[in-house]
Formats: sequence, structure tokens, C-alpha cells
Amino acid sequence: MSDDQTWTTGPYDDVRSYLAALEATGNLVRIAEMDADAFETTAFTYALLDKYGKGKAPAFLVERVKIDGEWVDGPLVGNMYGPWVSEALSFGVEDVTDDHEAMFKAAMDVVGRKLARGIPTVDPVEVDAANAPVKEVRLTGDQIDLTKFAFVQSNPADAGRYITTASVFLHDESLGKNVGTYRLQLKGPRLLGVNPEPGQDGWRILMAKKQRGEKVAHVSIVLGQDPILFGTSAGKLGGPFAEETAIAGGLRGKPVEVVRSETNDHLVPAHAEMVIEGEIPLDETLPEGPFGELYGYLGRAKDANFFMNVTSVTHRPRPIIANAYTGITRGSVTTPIEAGYLARFRMLIPGLKQLHTSVQSLGIYYMSIDKTKAGQGLAAGHVFAAGYLPAKVVVVVDKDVDVYNTDQVLSAIGSRWQPHPASTTIPQIEGFFLDPSVPQRGMTSKIVIDATQQLPGEGGPADWPPANRTLLEEGAPGAFDLVRKRWSEYGIK
Repeated sequence: MSDDQTWTTGPYDDVRSYLAALEATGNLVRIAEMDADAFETTAFTYALLDKYGKGKAPAFLVERVKIDGEWVDGPLVGNMYGPWVSEALSFGVEDVTDDHEAMFKAAMDVVGRKLARGIPTVDPVEVDAANAPVKEVRLTGDQIDLTKFAFVQSNPADAGRYITTASVFLHDESLGKNVGTYRLQLKGPRLLGVNPEPGQDGWRILMAKKQRGEKVAHVSIVLGQDPILFGTSAGKLGGPFAEETAIAGGLRGKPVEVVRSETNDHLVPAHAEMVIEGEIPLDETLPEGPFGELYGYLGRAKDANFFMNVTSVTHRPRPIIANAYTGITRGSVTTPIEAGYLARFRMLIPGLKQLHTSVQSLGIYYMSIDKTKAGQGLAAGHVFAAGYLPAKVVVVVDKDVDVYNTDQVLSAIGSRWQPHPASTTIPQIEGFFLDPSVPQRGMTSKIVIDATQQLPGEGGPADWPPANRTLLEEGAPGAFDLVRKRWSEYGIK
């Protein structure tokens, strides 16, 4: 960890302060230039994660990128929320260290306390445009050319360049407001594809307007928002049509400063990097996709999809453009979602201690319980599998297993689990719509693995032998303290 004391921990008002802290703590690397036409940035992202692993690989910032044969000024940022320390920085953990797993757990503790009495909200505060950094540069009409910014094509099979880290502001008079993150295909200087999937709040708003006979939907697209607001945009914490800016304010412990859009009434973050405004025609469509999606596989092309005519762009000088590298990196801070679901399922699952998604694989979830009776592990897994769409494999472990440590979870599966009778399959249930493995879109099968120590009433052994580590801790209680005291002497960085 850097000795530089010029950085501070969050919550942050803008993404620039967050990136400064990420760099000062050794979690961001700067690169002068990369060739996006040769897909250098994407290959580098894969190589970075191959070397360091998800959750530990640093973010990277490229000063300029080659796009369509021309050098385009960035900065372009990748893996922005990849390292788990991003959670600790974003939520104000004071003692930031190089232990990424510890940083994630520390952030979970902070967010868990904020969610202990429900989802906190603090209403946003409107500021004058003169006090909004995102209004420093204003473009209209022919001044607008989105192709001149560092939006890249991530994969050779993608339909083109995409905007992947936007918060899309929509409003419907009957349903309410939505701030959601949807893929946006760059189709021209002032033309964007807009892709909320069927059933998502953004899609429901657009369809409601269309069914009432409205001709256009006014939209503001925000880029470079603060980490917590982007996290609430990318994940549904408050349920359908929740006020994401108010939830972000509650999690930040202070209001989000907002400013009125140039061409509509959407109140957008005043400290963002860029706001793209325009209209979505509700009686017209354009083809969209394909695009490399969340699971790491190519998402399907669509013959007819919503699109947006851009009418205004405001931005900071030299705006920071972040690319999600969807399906490769962690897209946003995730502790609000994990802490929120942990609080919710603790009301439904007796003895639930921890809950975590595998950072290596979307769809695999680990939970630990304080097991007191036979059948409790499978029952806990079934409740979660039924109540959380993306969960396809649910592994239940004992409370002594750290669900944030994949090695411990795999060890529990290897040493405590018997495939029969400690697992069950749910043959057909509602699933996540982007899962490429499903034969029928939106439907899946699921499996629950009970990797807790099986009791005799579940077919387990009459006596479990003691674990080697437990025997060490009990038989030589000073051994670990000795190692901690001498750690610096061992010469290990």
C-alpha cells in the first residue's frame, strides 16, 4: 500500500477522486496508448485477470486509444471496480490494506450496518448549472459527435462500439422513475441503440408509454457517476422503480448533488463526467447486437430494438470513459446488493450467516449457516435458489467456512459433501434471461449442494474427525501469534 497521504477513502462525489485513491493505493496502472482496433485493451484485460485473478487485478487507465485508424484521447478506464479494495474505498473503510478479501468483508460490514433497518434513503439536492462540473462543456446539434470519444468495441464479434457503464434515466407518469444500466450501441455521431431487456424497469417504462400512445420517451444517459450511484444503477437494491439517487444518497450518508438536464426534466448527477440527452422514438426500431454479454458468451442479435436520437451532450473537459469489458471483469461495486440480499434472506432462512456469489463464475452462490438440525442445509439452499433468479448452483456450508474464500468452500465440498443424499436438483424454475445455457429463455434448472457436515439423521457419520487446523489452534495456541509477530522477518511481500 502506498505511503501517499494525499488520497482519502470514500464515499466520493465523483469518479476522479475514486480513481485517485485507487492509484494511490497501488490498484490502478497507467498506460500511454493502446490499439483498440487490434483489440489490445480487451486482450490486456483478459491477461490482467489471468495473472492476478478476479478481485485482485488492478484497474487500468489508457491515455489514448486507436479507434478506426485514428488516435482518440481518453482516458479510457478498464476493470474500474475489479479489485475488491474498490468496495472498501467506495464505502469509507478507514484502514485500507492489500488484503482484498478482508477489504470486501470490511465493506460488507459497513454496508450491512447501513441496511440493518431497511434501505436508507437521502433525497438528492439540486444545484445550479454553474456549480455542476458536468456542465463545463455543452454541445448541441452538429457539434455532437459521439464517435470522437473513447468508446471502444470490446470483441470482434460485437455489432460495433458500445457504451457499457451508463446510468440511463427514464421516467413514467404511472410507474415512476428508473435509473438502470443497459448496453448502448454506438450507431452514429448522434444515434444510440438502447437495450433494456424485456421485464426490466426501463423496458416496462418504454412499453407503458408506447401503449398509452406516446410518441417519444425523453432520456438522459449519465457516464462517470460516483461509485455508489453506479452500483445502485447496475443492481436492483430497492425493488422496481425505486429512487436510485435517493438510495445512493442513503448509502453515501449524504445527498447526491444533481442538476437539471438541458432538454428534459431529468435531474442528473452534477459531478458526473458526461450526460447524453435525447429522445427514444416509441413507434420505430432498429436492429441491435450481437454483443458479448455477462456470462462471457456472445449475446444474440435483435432484429428490432429501441434506439435514441441524441440532442444534447454536456461533459467535463477530457471526460473519463469507463468500459465494463462485460463478461470479463466485475462491473460495479457489489456490496450493496450482497448485503441487501443477506438481510432479506436472513428473515427467510434460519441460521443464515454469510452469503456470497463466486467472483469466478456468475450463477454460483455460497452461503454459510449455523446448522442445528438435519435437513437444514438443503432447505436453506432451496429457499435461496427459489428466491434469487441468477442463482443456478447454491452451495451451503457450515458457519466455520468463510464464503469469501473459495479455497475453503471447495475444501468443504471435497471433505464434507456426499452427492447422495446431500444434493437436490430443481428441474425447471425461472432463471436469469442472459444465461446462454438455457434451452428456453428465462427458464432453467438449479442444483443445491449441502456441503455442511452431515448429521447421522442425514446419512452422515456418527462422529466427524477433528480438522487439522482446529487441532493446531487448540494444541499450539501461540503458533499463529508467533507467525504474525515475525511476518516482516520472513521477507515476504
